[in-house]
Amino acid sequence: MSTAPALPEPPWRTPRKDPANRRTLSRETIVAAALHVLKAEGIDAVSMRRVATELGTGAASLYAHVANKDELLALVFDEVAGEIALPEPDGARWREQVTDLWTESRAVMARNGDIARVAIGAVPMGPNSLRLAEATTAILRAGGVPPRPAAWAVDVIGMFVAASAIEFAQHQRAGIDQEAYYSQVATYFRSLPAELFPVLASLAVDLTSGDADERFAFGLRLLVGGLAAEAEQAPRS
Repeated sequence: MSTAPALPEPPWRTPRKDPANRRTLSRETIVAAALHVLKAEGIDAVSMRRVATELGTGAASLYAHVANKDELLALVFDEVAGEIALPEPDGARWREQVTDLWTESRAVMARNGDIARVAIGAVPMGPNSLRLAEATTAILRAGGVPPRPAAWAVDVIGMFVAASAIEFAQHQRAGIDQEAYYSQVATYFRSLPAELFPVLASLAVDLTSGDADERFAFGLRLLVGGLAAEAEQAPRS
């Protein structure tokens, strides 16, 4: 008895996907796909449906591993935070250590699109984020920074780092020529009537000088200097 030949698929039907070509779904593969979408298209493009399409499956398949978009973005943020190298605290070098740590944190966030937006308005609580917070506070405490300033610094400087990374990502995505942009801003400040804005007009060049890295480093010097003052004023036991 001969077997009937298989019928060809009509050309108007969507071709069936070969199950062997599908990636095995796991939380790790979902997070990796979401990060790929985020870096290519920005955080606003990340959705359960969009990530499912990236993985060649339906959105319902993702819910067995991730509760919702918010949880997915939190997982992606924590994956990125895991790229940051954490030093062993050295009280004698604490200023240098936290400056290097926060500088690297900004660089890691900036090269992963606008993922730093996840850290604005929410406290990152993933294991890598907690290790980063632990390393930061350990360095500050080793340097003699009192408990409350050390604890608050994680939040305050974390927001500064995130905001700087977000600005960098937004400029990159928009294709903004920062040198040309700030040159225009400087020209505008210089055109301000001195009788109305005497200080702004006189500081026109300084207000727009320096690149993003120089300004970030300046901000860190201010913040670390403030923490150093807290350490110096702390009562000695």
